Amino acid sequence: MASGNDRIGREQRLLKEGKKKYIAELGKQLIQLREGCGLTEPESPLETAKHIYRIVHTLKGSAPMFEFVRIGSVAQRLVELWEWTQREKAEASGPMTALPFGRCAEQSQPLLRELELELEVYKRELELDEQQEQVNSSFLQPNGERLLVLDDDEVLRSYLVRRLRMDGYEVDEAADVATAMKLLRENPYHLITLDLMMHPDSGYELFEFLKNDPTLKWLPLIVLSGRNDVNDKVRCFYLGADDYVTKPFQYEELGARIYSLLSRTRTFEQMAFRDPLTGVYNRRFFDHQIQVELERIARYPAPISLAFIDIDGFKSINDTYGHRVGDQVLRGLAHLLQNNLRATDMLARFGGEEFILVLPNTTGPDAKKAIDAILRQAHHGPVAQKEGQAFHITFSAGIAEWSAGMSVKDWIGLADGAMYEAKQGGRNRTILYAGTPAGEAAGAQVASPGSRKTVMIADDDNILRSILIAKLKHLPVDFREAANGEEAYQSLLRRPVDLCILDGVMPQLDGFEMLARMKEQGNRPEEMKVLVLSGRSREEDISLGLKLGADAYMHKPFSMVELELRVKEMLNLS
Repeated sequence: MASGNDRIGREQRLLKEGKKKYIAELGKQLIQLREGCGLTEPESPLETAKHIYRIVHTLKGSAPMFEFVRIGSVAQRLVELWEWTQREKAEASGPMTALPFGRCAEQSQPLLRELELELEVYKRELELDEQQEQVNSSFLQPNGERLLVLDDDEVLRSYLVRRLRMDGYEVDEAADVATAMKLLRENPYHLITLDLMMHPDSGYELFEFLKNDPTLKWLPLIVLSGRNDVNDKVRCFYLGADDYVTKPFQYEELGARIYSLLSRTRTFEQMAFRDPLTGVYNRRFFDHQIQVELERIARYPAPISLAFIDIDGFKSINDTYGHRVGDQVLRGLAHLLQNNLRATDMLARFGGEEFILVLPNTTGPDAKKAIDAILRQAHHGPVAQKEGQAFHITFSAGIAEWSAGMSVKDWIGLADGAMYEAKQGGRNRTILYAGTPAGEAAGAQVASPGSRKTVMIADDDNILRSILIAKLKHLPVDFREAANGEEAYQSLLRRPVDLCILDGVMPQLDGFEMLARMKEQGNRPEEMKVLVLSGRSREEDISLGLKLGADAYMHKPFSMVELELRVKEMLNLS
């Protein structure tokens, strides 16, 4: 049930994001339509008419997918009005005066006015929805914090756990001090709520435990007590409590106190332990936390690995494009790494273009697989963009698994040495230190794409492209995008893909023309599958697409579930 709810929540967030992008894009498209349907006849009426058709065709195909029914209805009428452009290709060289441009432009005016009114209505609805969400949440949402609720009152404890989980926190519970101590040794927490009056040990016992553990002494703690005694309050604050709440209390008040304390803690952490440029942990935090991790391993033996990562050719980027671009590249790589880590992993900027990554409960070979996967992602997209220019990077990484008796300095040195070996071997690779347990068997290999598939999405509707990627990104596939047929065609010639999702109507070269050119010139990649998406359901279009080599045809608007199933089928993904 929980996974079903998570899926529904993701779908709702995806739909909401799509609506925002659609409305923003609609405003730009209306400006183009107004210009195209202006009072003055353009120099090239046929080309302008085709451009108008492409815009309204895109509006008509995408609107129902984002539940903009009225916009879709108006766009359908505009499509019908400009449909003649699709039958004029053979007459493109004929006299322009024969084209019904002026009449269609005039008849489009009231429909464009309807679209403008619908735009204003939907914009206002989205604004009201966002205002309501802000009222409902009142505060920022939790940021993945994990809480420990310690109370021997089972009814109250169960209630608090459920409410805190509903608010988005990850919550563990303990009915006694001994259980709480065990959990604190095994898991990282961001805050504790503590009942004072418990049996057999009182809550005061936990204060001593926290104070004597250097890794826990700064952990935020809120006391929940049935005693409204000033001496108890004073004693708790002297012992290290951050807040004191008297029972009975309103949950809303406790929730606000928890939020405020966590927010303040995050701010202090940001100032003391975060690299201000990239937002990842700094060297100071790494030096402290690596000792914590090794102390945990001493108590509960488990593998742990460290990766030392250095951007290839970073000095050249700085020298050629300046430090601002260099800073964007650093932030981009930090973002890529952070997005592919587990909650238990730790990423820190070690200095300059170097990052260090600690992977608890991970052997050296498994750590290498994880870093290889991130390197493959770096191959398929830019980590930064500035003024329309994309910046692609690779990195070299050295990996070492910790072994008993090894100092942190030596451990880092082994990973750094493996990274240097990767640089000497040609960069753009990961190397596992050969002396690491199982290292000989793992060897040192260049990261390779492996079994992941590549999908090209060719569609001039950038909102639809982003929605399709968001919907399909959980699949083991990498994505490429193209905004028109010519761009898609040239990209496929350079680097083939496993599947091309192709819009039937695009500028410069539409989907059918692209397939026809590939068929005529015999340069279609052998293994590439083609899925045509089109807002036109005419039998002749479907027949033409299949005749030109399309493997499947879907009519807009389509079901995202159906699309995902079709993609998995065409890529042979289980």
